[in-house]
Amino acid sequence: MITPVLDPALDTPLYEQLYRQIRRDIEAGVLAAGEKLPSKRALSAHLKVSVVTVEGAYGQLLAEGYLRSEAKRGFFVADVEPAAPAPAAPRRPEGGEEPPQAAAPRYDFATNAVDAVHFPFATWAKLMRQVLTRENSGLLSAIHPQGVPALRAAIVDHLRSFRGIDARPDQVVVGAGSEYLTGILFQLLGREGGYAVEDPGYRKFGAILSRQGALICPIPLDGHGLRVDALTWSGARVVHVTPSHHFPLGTVMPVGRRRELLSWAMAGEGRYIIEDDYDSEFRFSGRPIPALQSLDTGERVVYLNTFAKSLAPSLRIGYMVLPPHLAERYRREFLLYSSTVPSFEQYTLARFLEGGHFERHIARMRVEYRDRKGALTACVKELGLPAKLSGADAGLHMLLTLENGMGEAELVGRAAAEGVAVYPLSACWLTPPPEDLSPTLIMGYARLEAGDIQAAFRRLKAAWSR
Repeated sequence: MITPVLDPALDTPLYEQLYRQIRRDIEAGVLAAGEKLPSKRALSAHLKVSVVTVEGAYGQLLAEGYLRSEAKRGFFVADVEPAAPAPAAPRRPEGGEEPPQAAAPRYDFATNAVDAVHFPFATWAKLMRQVLTRENSGLLSAIHPQGVPALRAAIVDHLRSFRGIDARPDQVVVGAGSEYLTGILFQLLGREGGYAVEDPGYRKFGAILSRQGALICPIPLDGHGLRVDALTWSGARVVHVTPSHHFPLGTVMPVGRRRELLSWAMAGEGRYIIEDDYDSEFRFSGRPIPALQSLDTGERVVYLNTFAKSLAPSLRIGYMVLPPHLAERYRREFLLYSSTVPSFEQYTLARFLEGGHFERHIARMRVEYRDRKGALTACVKELGLPAKLSGADAGLHMLLTLENGMGEAELVGRAAAEGVAVYPLSACWLTPPPEDLSPTLIMGYARLEAGDIQAAFRRLKAAWSR
């Protein structure tokens, strides 16, 4: 008879103490696989605890796979791999100090962050309180796998007004970011024929699909965006593009190339275009460019976007707009997937969109980001080096090309030594970059205020003028 020591004086419940001790004995091999445990009544009498206590411990062990039960025979230890010994702790340097860690850069020109200071916290908090009051118990109920109807309707209204997209709420699927939605799309579209990606481009999309078994086809670009002739030669069936603001080059695909791309999609069975509209809200010259999806008359474009750039990456709310026939198939085959975004956040975002707060926030941030873009442009002019900026009409980053005799690796390394993080354009290529490509850096400015940009460039001038 096993005899775990239970202490009623501890804050830990008795059933949990019993569960932990039996689990430890199983993992250590003290209780061997196949060994029969006492019945619930026998063990409760032996330990002088209630049968409920033993039931709780056995139930947890069954749920985790440490025990198995056989009808009319009782409980037996499952065949569990013994726990691996804990790895030895790394040796500390002499004197017992922690090993040194790389210091975070003082100024970071990364593209995966946005301004957090100007987020409308007061408005968001007010809407959260309204949701708690008006939705109350509904927040605890299961929600539609495609997302809360109110949010999908608000997204459709926004897209119709600002992106020229005419869609219905039942075409929208809300998910926890573009990575999750990409995985769903791969299952929906299938792996046959390969997936084409822009080269250079946003490498994470291809990496996610590659890990799921997709054949990735890098497609070169020209001054108008992705080359449709190269796409045709590749034999790919699905293509991922960023037509409104190419990442990272900043190219805006003209309407002629867009129609050429749509013609490619219509010319083959099962061809689709995934339009990634990742930062279309921020255009600083001219009118907003309609989405590629708004030109699609053959149901071949899947529209993909998130609120990561417009609000905050940590919200983890993205969405896709499926063509009607794909949306119907999604509802037929994919509703087994539960929604990956909590209803609380979805209802709050819906009210944020419905009340016009999103539009006002974007308008304010355009002004703020325009000032930062201006500060970056002025700093480059004052750098005193042969340098030029490109891709300034839209988005939250620009390309900085330098001809001061240093390669990209040296530029990045010297900047890091001064506490400034900059990022090489060459990292965005899937194939070897052209040999005549000038050293170019991707300069994201969303997280840095104008004063920080100026301070960072004083350091960069010292680093790159040596």
